[in-house]
Parts: sequence; C-alpha cells; structure tokens
Amino acid sequence: MIRRDDDGALTILTLDRPDKANSLTRSMMVTLIDHLRDAGQRAEAVILTGAGKVFSAGADLDEARAGLATDPIWEDLSGTLAALPCLTIAALNGTLAGGAFGMALACDIRLAVPAAKFFYPVMKLGYLPQPSDPARMAALIGAGRSRLILMAGARIEAPEALAWGLVDRLCAPESLMDDARALTADACAAPRGHAGRIKALIPRVWSH
Repeated sequence: MIRRDDDGALTILTLDRPDKANSLTRSMMVTLIDHLRDAGQRAEAVILTGAGKVFSAGADLDEARAGLATDPIWEDLSGTLAALPCLTIAALNGTLAGGAFGMALACDIRLAVPAAKFFYPVMKLGYLPQPSDPARMAALIGAGRSRLILMAGARIEAPEALAWGLVDRLCAPESLMDDARALTADACAAPRGHAGRIKALIPRVWSH
C-alpha cells in the first residue's frame, strides 16, 4: 500500500490505498518510514504523493479507534521527513486531512491540485495534533491561521491555501507529477549531497 519508484537520484513514494482515501494504517507508516530512511541515504530528492483523488484522509478509522490516532509514530514519520538531507516535495493530488497533515508540513515544497481541501479536525475529535505540527504550520501561515485550522476546524480550499503559503504552487491534476519531477531535476543532477548542503543553509524556525 506504499508504492516506491526509484529513478536515478529521485525516489517517488505513493500512498496507494485509493479505495480507503489513502487512509494510513500503522503498518503503512512503518513501511513509509523505512523507505524514507533508505531514500535519505541515496536520493537527492523525494516526492510524496497519493493514488486517486485524495492525498490522505489521515488515520485508518478502525486503527484510529484502537489507538493509532495518538500513536507517537505520526511524529516519527513527520520527523523522519523533516530530517531528510535532500529535497522533499509533497505532491498533493487531492484533499489532505488529519494526521496526514504532518507529512506535508514536514516537506520542503508543497504542490496541490486546485480541488484539494485542507483540514485537521483535532478539536472536533478531541485529540491533540502531532507535537511538531502546530509550530510547522505557524511557521508557514502564522499563528492566527493555524488557530483557524486547528482550533476552529476551518476547511481551507486550495486557492486560499496558496494565498496563505500553506502550499507553494497549484498544479493541474494531469501535470502534477510532471511539475513535481521538474522541480527535482536540478537537485538530482547536482553532485552527491549538494541538495542537502543547500537545504542546511536555509533557516527553519522550527526544529525537527
């Protein structure tokens, strides 16, 4: 349910459970972390995307009820992404919800299709967000807008997300992956480790 494609210095990881809105099981997250750690040793760029018309609805409902919603593995996953010494791009092929937000927030660049929506219903569900997510979100869009999403339960549509800085660019669905690949071309063609060296020079206002 995690599909991996390697193309030279580029690794593409696809959440491949479209019949369940790419909702994540713990097993999927363990596999994803393993792939990310391996890619971090060899790739100059990683693209994370989803199959179908939804990026991810967050936690699998059955596993969420059994405790996955508050499992530390969410923080492990986003922390692994944030720490990768290469260019990371979230190619958001559709709506992003709940715990899956952490993956996108931890990436260097976020692309989205115009129909995507963004929401993180922790207030409604009675959960706390992943520990690092509020700081990462506030670094992108500010404290007030973060409160709109995390505390007021606002659903943000893609054009507003772009205006806020939550995503960096909107792409047509048919060109999303081509656009993402194009953004990795220079990193993949550069000397080994060069992308990571430049990444380290760009300040982050949040820690891993």
